[in-house]
Formats: sequence, C-alpha cells, structure tokens
Amino acid sequence: MKHDDRIKLRTGLEVSRMALGTAAFGGLYKSVTDQACTDTLRTAINHGITYLDTAPHYGKGTSERRIGAAIAGLDRSKMVISTKIGRLLNPSTTDFDDFFLDADNTVERKMDFSASAVRRSLEESLEKLGIDSVDILYIHDPDDYADIAIREAFPELEKMRAEGIIKAIGIGMNQCEIPTRFVKETDIDMVLIAGRYSLLDQQAALDLLPAALERGVDIVVAGVFNSGILANPVKGATFDYMPASDELINRAVRFREVLDSHGVSLTGAAMQFPFQHPAVKAVLVGCRSEAEVLSNIAEFDKPISSQVWTDLASAQ
Repeated sequence: MKHDDRIKLRTGLEVSRMALGTAAFGGLYKSVTDQACTDTLRTAINHGITYLDTAPHYGKGTSERRIGAAIAGLDRSKMVISTKIGRLLNPSTTDFDDFFLDADNTVERKMDFSASAVRRSLEESLEKLGIDSVDILYIHDPDDYADIAIREAFPELEKMRAEGIIKAIGIGMNQCEIPTRFVKETDIDMVLIAGRYSLLDQQAALDLLPAALERGVDIVVAGVFNSGILANPVKGATFDYMPASDELINRAVRFREVLDSHGVSLTGAAMQFPFQHPAVKAVLVGCRSEAEVLSNIAEFDKPISSQVWTDLASAQ
C-alpha cells in the first residue's frame, strides 16, 4: 500500500490512503506562518495526498482560512475536503486560546448542534475556505450532545447532502460509544475516529469497527501517534495530550525495539497499523511543514511484513 493509492468510499468519493490533518494550521501548541501552511498543503497535494481535513475548532477558523488561501487557484476537483460542525464561532473580546497559538481571539467557540447552527457553521466554513461546497462534513465531538446531534444536526446534514453542498456525512470523535450509536441508528457515511485505533489503544476494534463494517460505513483513523508517544516514546511524552504513564511509555519502547529488529520505524508502523482492519479506508496524519509531509510519506510507504504485526501483537 502507498500513501497516494486511491480508495473509493461508499458515496463514490475517492480519497488517498494518507490524508492531511490540519490542526497544526491553527497553531496547535506551536505557531506556524501562513506561508508554511501553504507550502505544507501544496507539497502534500503535489505528492498525491488528495484528502484534506480541517475544522472551525482549529485555531477558531485559522486553519480553514489558511487552507482557503493555500488552495486558491488550484484544481478543486482534484481535492477531497472535509470540515466539521458543532462549534459556532461568536464574537468575543475575552476568550484567549492556550492551545492554538494562532487562534482568532476575536471569537469564542460555542457548542451548538441545532439545525440552524449546522447551517450557519457550514456557511462560515465555506466562506473561509473560498469554496461553494465541501465533500465531507463531520459532526464534531458531540460528547454531551448526542441526542440533539441525532435529532437535529443529522437531519439537517441529510438536507445539505440532498442539496449538493456536501457529499458525505460523518462524525468525528475521540471516543467510540457515540460514533457506534450513529453507525447503528443513522444512515451516516463515515466515522473519523481519533486515538482509539492505534498500536497502543484499540478500543474501536471492540464495537465500532465491526458495526461499521457490517453497515458499510467508511472509517478514517486519526491520532495514530496518540498525540506524541508513538512518535517518540521518552519520559515526558504525551498520550491523548496528557503526560503518558510509565506503563504506556514502556509498551511503546517495546514496540520500537521489535520494530528496530525488523528495520521498521515506529512512526511508519503507527501510520500503517489501522489498515489491519478492513473497515479502515484512510489514515489522517497531521503535518506542519514540508519536511514532515515528506518524512511521513516515506515512512508510510515502506512495506511491513505480516511477521512484524505478529511480533508486535506478542509485545503488547
């Protein structure tokens, strides 16, 4: 499997196996320039990565705005773009973002999954992106709002799909229970699951992935490095954006030792692991520079034998 292999989704959309995540375009934990974002995105596209994911949450609109600038003048038909709903951006003079260092601090986020909020959120996203439709629209993090998301957000998304301003409906979360409910109770097209199907955490394999496979729902996996530990398992590494326990660090170190014996990198295995399950169609990898794009592509494309996966399973 190669990063630029195309896979057809149930809606007819075709995406590259490796997708570009753009939380970093909002300055997640580290500021980045507009030009660096443009260079990163265009390097990805020039190397066959056609699926780009963003969200209003990322820098309170900054990621979407930077993507809009980066894709201006490019052939839109060669890209699959997803964004998300669930967080409205309302005017504010007091909200300061500690996580996204390039955030637009003239606005604040408000969780809202009502039908009117869904419509408004997409309209604002389209304006920032400079496009008239998105390919995939995800319901983003309805952890405390599952009922209203099913009752109001999802039907509104179905209307948008019928209108042609979106092609696919998804849900994006870092937990499995609510996405599994959506898979079983709605006609959802896709699930973007972050951090729950990785070398270290395979919760999604219990219920979500089997349900998705049975219902023909496409899975995109994000958070394959579990926020850092599977990129560099050292003391002080993070797991799900919190300090990793010694037990998790020790497991990740064991994985790296097994992989070293096979001449395989930990990052490469982390990116390729999700494809062990047939429900998984693509892996979303965040990048903040041209160098990161090229490095991730190189590691993604290195073949990994079945024996490696067997040995890793034994090291769990």
